[in-house]
Amino acid sequence: MTCAAYRVDRRPEYRQDLGAIEAWIAQDNASAAIDMWLWIDGQVDHLADPNFPRRTSTRVNGAHELVAHENYIVYFDQNEDQCVVTVHAVVHVARITPPQFQR
Repeated sequence: MTCAAYRVDRRPEYRQDLGAIEAWIAQDNASAAIDMWLWIDGQVDHLADPNFPRRTSTRVNGAHELVAHENYIVYFDQNEDQCVVTVHAVVHVARITPPQFQR
């Protein structure tokens, strides 16, 4: 099935990760924290576009990665049959793999 657009579902874990990033940055600069939240989540919005580039993760088997910012990677999967992208986590590049995917 070819999807005209994907529905983007953000898991609670993704929202928690984003909140933690905002809280961390806000310790030094509240305005920058809000800007980062908006930037990362804005990049996630692009996943609704089926022509937006996708990269298969080399870190998490079966997942895709979006480099939303030079310091942050978003992990997601997509269901072609239902035209849904599910966003699972956003992590700092130093962490590499989100905790819920570690074995």
